[in-house]
Amino acid sequence: MTKYTSYQEAHKLSLKNPKEFWEQEAEKLHWYKKWDKVLDDSKSPFFRWFVGGKTNLCYNALDRHALGEKRGTAALIWESPETNQTKVYTFYSLYKEVNKFAGVLKNLGIKKGDRIIIYMPMIPEAIISMLACVRIGAIHGVVFAGFSRESLAGRIDDAKPKLLITADCGSRGGKLVKLKEIVDAAINSSEEDVKSVIIYNRKFDSELRITKGRDLDWEELMKKKSMKYVQPEEMDSSDPTYILYTSGTTGKPRGVVRDTGGYMVALHASMNQIYDCHPTNGDIYFSTSDIGWVVGHSYIVYAPLLAGIPTILYEGTPIYPDPGIWWRVMEKWGVTHVFSAPTAFRILKKFPESWITDRDLSSIKYFFMAGEPLDEPTYHWAKEVLKTKVIDHYWQTESGWPMLTNMPGIELMEIKPGSPTKPAMGWDLLIVNENGNEMPRGEKGTLVCRPPLPPGTLMTVYNDDIRYKTSYWEIFPKKQLYYTGDYAIQDGDGYFWILGRADEVIKIAGHRLGTREIEEAISSHKAVAETSCIGVEDKLKGTVVIAFVVLREGFTVSDTLKQEVVDVVREQIGPIAAPKAVEVVKILPKTRSGKIMRRVLKGVYEEKQLGDLSTIEDGASIDEVSNAINEMKKELGK
Repeated sequence: MTKYTSYQEAHKLSLKNPKEFWEQEAEKLHWYKKWDKVLDDSKSPFFRWFVGGKTNLCYNALDRHALGEKRGTAALIWESPETNQTKVYTFYSLYKEVNKFAGVLKNLGIKKGDRIIIYMPMIPEAIISMLACVRIGAIHGVVFAGFSRESLAGRIDDAKPKLLITADCGSRGGKLVKLKEIVDAAINSSEEDVKSVIIYNRKFDSELRITKGRDLDWEELMKKKSMKYVQPEEMDSSDPTYILYTSGTTGKPRGVVRDTGGYMVALHASMNQIYDCHPTNGDIYFSTSDIGWVVGHSYIVYAPLLAGIPTILYEGTPIYPDPGIWWRVMEKWGVTHVFSAPTAFRILKKFPESWITDRDLSSIKYFFMAGEPLDEPTYHWAKEVLKTKVIDHYWQTESGWPMLTNMPGIELMEIKPGSPTKPAMGWDLLIVNENGNEMPRGEKGTLVCRPPLPPGTLMTVYNDDIRYKTSYWEIFPKKQLYYTGDYAIQDGDGYFWILGRADEVIKIAGHRLGTREIEEAISSHKAVAETSCIGVEDKLKGTVVIAFVVLREGFTVSDTLKQEVVDVVREQIGPIAAPKAVEVVKILPKTRSGKIMRRVLKGVYEEKQLGDLSTIEDGASIDEVSNAINEMKKELGK
């Protein structure tokens, strides 16, 4: 196998000769039948990888290790501060449980191509369900356990599942979420007739209602319907693995369809190339995400298991029962690689650093972040308290794995705080103007990708090829470019900087400002834990910036502090970007994946309908923002 001497060498090969580059990565995994063609781009923008090849994702994630040298080593480590429980599955014990549940599905009549919706808390049975699905070729659709009944019903209507898997309850921040009640309500309001619902009963809900003839008990099924061994289905490389719906904050959720072979190869390669993670080094991976998001699919479940590395499944929040919980888990297990979100760090920034620094975190080799741009102040704070390499990277539900990243497994390039570095393997990224023409370095524009997309990316939108083309490939007339929806800039060294969503760009007096630029300036103020900025209409200037700020513990709001925030933007960016108003809030409206919902801020300010809020983390934040906006309008004389 080729050993690359530099990032530049590897990336150049991945673009110039994708066949050679990805073929050698695919050969590291098990195939029942080798592919006839590495890439079929004859029906661009529908790209197919390892065409003709037959494999199984579950076999590669479990059987290869469970029936080999890793039989007795840890595969899945469950930590639940919500229930004070810990459980460790070896590769072999996880293999046995997955086979048993795959047998249950088989005996319930589930076959290749059937859709199954998984609406589960962060418990091992959720992972077992996912792996059992891919073992038998069923297509799973994991829905975040906390989405509303309306959101769940919409996904049921779109996916048309034969079966739904849930639990009686989940728990988040010490609060019970009655999942089965939400499932019942969603099915009742859905147009689909879901024939079977499997319930993992944690015995949290004493009023659990069972619908006879439809609802089935997990433990009873595992006793009566399971099988000791289920032969893995030989899947075509292009067969779908799962459907994962985008959050739907800008319209009807899109069902992103992921393939089997390309996804498997990309994830396996990324563990080495991007994360520098190796099973022979005693590495342990902890992604703090949720299986309801793409990060959870890729880097809680499939990628670590494919690489033969223990993965931590965490049920809870970063601050319950206290802000030290994550760090105690990392210390306890000697975690080496962490994947988290900048938003989580901005929350933790509000609390004393001792919650982190009192723990022995010397095992951590890398701390990766993604989800929202990692601003420079948060980067420096994280690096200072963690005493390790902090690496930002950028990707999407659609990409399935990182698009922009440093790649320490090949070459650790210079870290430029605030930049997710350079394109990952196979990603031919560039910045264009509104006509799709490439912009010179140093000029702002829209981030796009030249075709083909690398392995592991979305195949299409479920049951909607037209939407796939119009949403991602037909934004720029007569130019086939993949549209990321993000506003960005590339510097003279080839580093990319994400400036915010393209539809959130603030236009002031002919200038285009990304929300990230202003927020980063505000975040540099010592009192600021996190912030969000929006552009709102102004009769005099057309558009002005208003800023919402969450303070760190120990700081109090004052007119002087607000003016300091305005001044720091004026100094770092210029008077054009200076906020017209600053309001301090205790909490910002965020999705449960950690993204600030700027459309909510803007909608409340402009007194518009807010649309679907099922993804929001804490509904109380809307009241907080509403009160702050009312005060802000009084100050502005509105």
